[in-house]
Formats: sequence, structure tokens, C-alpha cells
Amino acid sequence: MKFISSIQNPEVRQIEHWNRKSRNRRRDGVFVLEGLRELQLALSGGYQPEKLYFCPEILDESVLNDILGLEDCSRASLSPDVYGHLAYRGKTEGVIALMRTGDHRLQNLIWKRKNPLILVAEAPEKPGNIGALLRTADAAGLDAVLIADLKGDLYNPNIIRSSVGCLFTVPVAIGDSAEILDFLKTSDFQVLGAALGASIPYHKADYTRATAIVVGTEATGLTSVWKEGADQLIEIPMGGVIDSMNVSVAAAILIFEGLRQRGFPG
Repeated sequence: MKFISSIQNPEVRQIEHWNRKSRNRRRDGVFVLEGLRELQLALSGGYQPEKLYFCPEILDESVLNDILGLEDCSRASLSPDVYGHLAYRGKTEGVIALMRTGDHRLQNLIWKRKNPLILVAEAPEKPGNIGALLRTADAAGLDAVLIADLKGDLYNPNIIRSSVGCLFTVPVAIGDSAEILDFLKTSDFQVLGAALGASIPYHKADYTRATAIVVGTEATGLTSVWKEGADQLIEIPMGGVIDSMNVSVAAAILIFEGLRQRGFPG
């Protein structure tokens, strides 16, 4: 097994490029995953590593074999200095994996129940917000998250970190707004669009049928594609001076109202 002790090693430099450049990740169809917990979640979500890099001083190799079942995966060991150089976070249990990206086409979605509840996020800009939306979706047990007009890269390290691995636990599909709206209509989803000055308060909508909750950006809200295409526009009444809240907070309010109407929990 190869031992890497220099940050000038070509593999180390390549990992750095993939970590920093979304263009390189998309071109090569790979992403860099850091942390034992995140790797476990990715494996449970059907992802497989191309290669493992671990630091024996932090993580015993037996964990890769006995706990993760990756005894046949190509691997290299890293010195503490090289691992510290590559690690995006301070303490991530000593393992970095090179992973193949998933397939996020709409047609790959499979509904496990006849009345799915899903979230659509239009043009989310901040990786932290995307990660928080994915965490909320996982906590709520949503059937899917659809991202319309994604501005960046789904495998941005900040998205993976802020989602605490929930990128791998929730079905995620990507498309442009028109494509996703057409998909929802064809699939007989009710589309509820969150917008200021909307026609009804969010808690008066009916979420019990197949429903897509659509949220826009904090700065401009939903575009006309969604405002005009929604079956119903809903709003969260605001009691303060400002007229908006963080998109992940707003989405959580709407999602859990949908779950309340469906008898969640219990």
C-alpha cells in the first residue's frame, strides 16, 4: 500500500484541485468526501469510493475493513502532516475518500408512497443554505429535494459539511425551473409556492395530497415561472419589521406544517 508523506505528491495536488475547483469536479465526475460519518452515510446511500486516503495515526485501517466493508477498495495511507493539509475540517476521523458523483436526473426519482411530500428550492445561492435544506428534508423524511437552476456545484465541500452528510440520505434531483415544473405537473403534484403577499396563509393550504413546496431566494423570492405555475401561493405571516426569513427556516415551517396535517409523528 502506498504511503504519502509529501504535500507535493501528485495525488495530493489532484485532491486539492478537486476540492477547490467545481469545474474540475464536474468535468471528472468525482468529489472529495471527508469524515467517517459522512462516508458511512454515502455508502448507505449507494455511493462507492474510487479510492480511500487515511491517516493511521488517527484511524485504524481495520475500521475501513471491518466496519465499512471496504477491504477491496484501493487506498493509500497519509502522514499526519499530509492529512492535516488536505482535511477541510479540523477533526474528521482520519479518512478522505475520492467518490464518484451520483445521477440526479428527475426521471430517476422513485416515489415510495402515493402522496409524496417534496421540497423544491429555486436557485439557491449559498452552500450553507442548501446544506440546511437537506438536513431539514432528512429530519422530515421528505420523499425528495429538487433543486431548480442550481448556481453552483451540488458536491461543494461546504454543502456536504453543512448538510452533515444528508446530501446522501435524501433523493436529490436537479433541473431548470421549466423542466421541474413540467415534471411536477405531469406527475400530478400540487405545487405550493411560498411568496410574499400570497393569497393564503401557509397553514390554510392542504398538504395531504402529493405536494411540492417551492421556496425561492431570500433576496428576490420566487421567479414568475413558479408564481405563475403554482397551483396555490402561500405565505408565512410576519410579525416584525423585516419581510423575510432564512430560506431554510421558512422551508422548515412549511414542511412541518405539511407533516402535521399528515399526522406526523405517529
